[in-house]
Amino acid sequence: MPAVGGITAGGKEYPGNLTPFVTVTCVVAAMGGLIFGYDIGISGGVTTMPSFLRKFFPSVYRKQMEDKSTNQYCQYDSQKLTMFTSSLYLAALVASIVAATVTRRFGRKLSMLFGGLLFCSGAIINGAAKAVWMLILGRMLLGFGIGFANQSVPLYLSEMAPYKFRGALNIGFQLSITIGILVANILNYFFAKIKGGWGWRLSLGGAMVPALIITVGSLVLPDTPNSMIERGQHQEAREKLKRIRGIDDVEEEFSDLVAASDESKKVEHPWRNLLQRKYRPHLTMAIMIPFFQQLTGINVIMFYAPVLFETIGFKSDASLMSAVITGSVNVAATLVSIYGVDKWGRRFLFLEGGTQMLICQAVVTAAIGAKFGVNGNPGDLPKWYAIVVVLFICIYVAGFAWSWGPLGWLVPSEIFPLEIRSAAQSINVSVNMIFTFLIAQVFLTMLCHLKFGLFLFFAFFVLVMSVFVYFFVPETKGIPIEEMSRVWKSHWYWSRYVTDEDFPYRGGVEMGKNGQAVKEV
Repeated sequence: MPAVGGITAGGKEYPGNLTPFVTVTCVVAAMGGLIFGYDIGISGGVTTMPSFLRKFFPSVYRKQMEDKSTNQYCQYDSQKLTMFTSSLYLAALVASIVAATVTRRFGRKLSMLFGGLLFCSGAIINGAAKAVWMLILGRMLLGFGIGFANQSVPLYLSEMAPYKFRGALNIGFQLSITIGILVANILNYFFAKIKGGWGWRLSLGGAMVPALIITVGSLVLPDTPNSMIERGQHQEAREKLKRIRGIDDVEEEFSDLVAASDESKKVEHPWRNLLQRKYRPHLTMAIMIPFFQQLTGINVIMFYAPVLFETIGFKSDASLMSAVITGSVNVAATLVSIYGVDKWGRRFLFLEGGTQMLICQAVVTAAIGAKFGVNGNPGDLPKWYAIVVVLFICIYVAGFAWSWGPLGWLVPSEIFPLEIRSAAQSINVSVNMIFTFLIAQVFLTMLCHLKFGLFLFFAFFVLVMSVFVYFFVPETKGIPIEEMSRVWKSHWYWSRYVTDEDFPYRGGVEMGKNGQAVKEV
């Protein structure tokens, strides 16, 4: 029996180089993550600005300002306030389903363009908001933009990158998310100091900048050879593949892309096809990986980092500064993942990051529980005590940033066969957005009721997801995207669902029991 999660079969290697053209292309495309990251960072920051709360959420403002002895756990418990943050993710859920059709029929670039335009519209409305309904409308448009971008950008990167460097280039998307979070936290820190209390308008309206980056980028980027072949542009796709790989000998890879496209066109209902037995592992990963990614608890930190730090005893400015610190750690640790993902493999990073997060959550639980108890009133926190809490939260963020953060987007985008790729990626984004919405909507209420035990709630899921990775997630490092079926056929568990008959081997590559050598579906 193969090793747990391992690969026992060999495979072909396509020739090609990491060309400046493909590097620049992937860097520009990865900037699509800026809009997601900027929104995550900005929404948590503006909800701690007194002028913003006073204008749109006066009940929260009164609770915060008038009763200084209030239970710190429950200070921000407002369904209207959390709806401001989480409404975006319902819109992203809807958009990701529509984006699957757009991405498949019209290419990855058009989805990215729609994402940028919709996000820009939402930023303008939010920056000019006069009432809560304008905030919610703007957030929904932002959500539509994120749904399109998150559906198309990871696919684009996985299809453009040479398979040996696919992990590093794809993680550029997550790096952009972390940079967006960091920039948003820095801007919140300075905008909160503007006299007159209108800095929140600059924070929300500033989302136009990353929106314009992805909009312009989508207009100048080339389409992927996979997408061009799907739309019948074979000669253009061959020439584009030569330029991307930096060599003239691309016939083997090109013929495999054409064969995969021909088979994918026979699939009339990719959504229905996802339910077939042979796609069981793909569907499982498309659901479980984004589900677990959100239940690491990271969005608790990133959405509400300023709220959380203020809750554990920091003053308003200090809480925003602490969020800047965690954002910086997030960016730095993502760079570690870019360096190591194609060297150490996906499974190693998943398991190491999970262990690191679990330990930190236990320490933070003990630290907050010891000082806040169940009544949520810590009195005066010693400076060193607050620094220790921030330190372990930063170590936790680092663990996420080089494991579940980037790999939660990378692994699903690289494992789907072409015939179900757009639909399966849509499932991946949809599940991600559903649980992002749920966590954002119920977090402040959970914090009020579970108190410091909330961190144990997420720690439990970190333990479960690490066990899931160990037994059920195969290593995908160094596998060409169109040859990915072999990781399932050699896996100790998934091989019962994926057989040689379901995914025959291509190009004379002899693997498995009977050494079949025919074109892969």
